Amino acid sequence: MQIKQSPLRTIPRVATLALLAGAATLGLHAQQTTGTEGSHGISFAQPSISTSLLASNTVPDAPDAGSYSSSAAPAESPVSTSLASGSANPAPQPPPRYGRRPVYADSSHNADGSSKYTFFGGAGFTLPTGGTHAYFSPSYNFQFGGGRNFNKKVAALVEFDWANFGIQGNTETNLETVYSYYGITTVGGHGHDWSFTLGPQYTYMDHDRFGGYVIGGVGFYHKVTDFTTPAEETYFDPYYGDITIEANETFDSYVSNAVGVNGGLGFTYKASRFSDVKFYAEARYVYTANQRRPYFDDITGTNPTSNANYFNAFPQNSAPTTFIPVTFGIRF
Repeated sequence: MQIKQSPLRTIPRVATLALLAGAATLGLHAQQTTGTEGSHGISFAQPSISTSLLASNTVPDAPDAGSYSSSAAPAESPVSTSLASGSANPAPQPPPRYGRRPVYADSSHNADGSSKYTFFGGAGFTLPTGGTHAYFSPSYNFQFGGGRNFNKKVAALVEFDWANFGIQGNTETNLETVYSYYGITTVGGHGHDWSFTLGPQYTYMDHDRFGGYVIGGVGFYHKVTDFTTPAEETYFDPYYGDITIEANETFDSYVSNAVGVNGGLGFTYKASRFSDVKFYAEARYVYTANQRRPYFDDITGTNPTSNANYFNAFPQNSAPTTFIPVTFGIRF
């Protein structure tokens, strides 16, 4: 037995199926459209993200990472570049100054950096010259002193000098003839000329290690010549009894005071360019204006004065004196 469906019941079912099929078709079409637009957006945004990341990597040490975005506007790029190079709003540099030296304010230095005070000391040898060489022979000398530096070039110095001399052999022989009348047959001796002087020094060369200067002075000179002869002295020792010693004994002495001058050249050397200590070598010419006294020996001559005690067997001591002291020492 067949049961026939009514056409009125079939129409609603067909309409429902058609509506569902249409909705599915529209949904599929909308999904494809959205996928296509999304893929275009991603391909477009990728270069923008890469560019912004590269731009952010070119700005090292940004002051505040939170205040800047990786997608900074083009107007901010110059500011970022200037900050990276460290030249944003640089402080103005003072203009260079030329022709001025450092100014020192402490009490031991001058305005040009030189020490206000200087000291020196040295020793060397003495060379008699002119007529002085006829009776004096070379010997030793020493000196020490100090003074005031007014700047690196000019100074005023006070110094003490001792110039020692030997006696020439022919002078000793001549004096042995004179002193033999008094029972002295062997004559020896020595002389010296010490002085206090004041004078200037001018430094004409002052390099890192080497320097040169001109020096001079004027002052008081005291010239002395002592003559000696061998003598024996005996003294008593409680353990050894009488002991006899032979030594040179001074039997005659001559003294002459005078005003003198000196002048010469010197050179300095510093072991370190940063040190104030200098080694120096200098040579000077010295002249003393001694007043001559005549010779008289009480045996072969006549007393030229009214003084009955006048005796002068060595008038050379009162003659003008010239010599060259060569000195090596230290300055500081």
